[in-house]
Amino acid sequence: MIVYPNCKINLGLNVISRRPDGFHDIESVFYPVPWCDILEIIPSAKGIFTFNGININCPTEKNLCYKAYQLVKKQYHIPDINVYLYKRIPFGAGLGGGSSDGAFTLTLLNELFSLNMNETTLLEMASALGSDCTFFHQNSPCFVTGRGTILQPLTISLKGYHIVIIKPDFAISTQEAYRMISPQKPSMSVRDIMDFPVSDWNKMLMNDFETPVFAKYPQIGQIKEILYQKGAVYSSMSGSGSAVYGLFRKEPEIGNNFQDCITWKGCLL
Repeated sequence: MIVYPNCKINLGLNVISRRPDGFHDIESVFYPVPWCDILEIIPSAKGIFTFNGININCPTEKNLCYKAYQLVKKQYHIPDINVYLYKRIPFGAGLGGGSSDGAFTLTLLNELFSLNMNETTLLEMASALGSDCTFFHQNSPCFVTGRGTILQPLTISLKGYHIVIIKPDFAISTQEAYRMISPQKPSMSVRDIMDFPVSDWNKMLMNDFETPVFAKYPQIGQIKEILYQKGAVYSSMSGSGSAVYGLFRKEPEIGNNFQDCITWKGCLL
């Protein structure tokens, strides 16, 4: 069976407080983006995990596809599998590509082996696998709170907007980004800002990671500036970086501004 795990962007991101468990309470809106990896799972007598594509640099046991398989195997009698993952979504970008791979693996194993896991079980497993994994099980626009696992579906639609995502040639670890943050409650909730036109977001919708990350990595801030110069209605770093996206009303011409970066263009659904 083959599936196509997609990524997401953050529409605003506020880091509100540090939790006793070491995580942080956040609020953000997650929006799915049709930039996809390719994942295939086949029952096997050997059990082979093959990862190809961009930025494949982590041991198998740390990959979320592998962790998802181990999580399911603890509770259900399933055979060994061959997993073939072709990465197109870059790591360390704030796009949730790894979390998506893990969440899609859970769903695919449930279908492939007719495990009949209900929604509650799948969501619990996704939450145990990683904070963003819960979102990719639902995979529709959501207001996200807590450590990223409390989801409130939204009716917001960016259908028809063109999006450009630029990932510089370096990654930012989530742990590093959080060390640079001083949590604080925002003056206005991201959820409330979603009621305003997209053309107003550049004055209101903020990502708390941008100020410290741009100070340490000026190239990321420069990407955002260029996207606005190219006509973006709204531009922001996604998650804790390092990718930056721009939303456009018509397909933009970005030229040769990002030759050393990974670039993806498409339309939101």
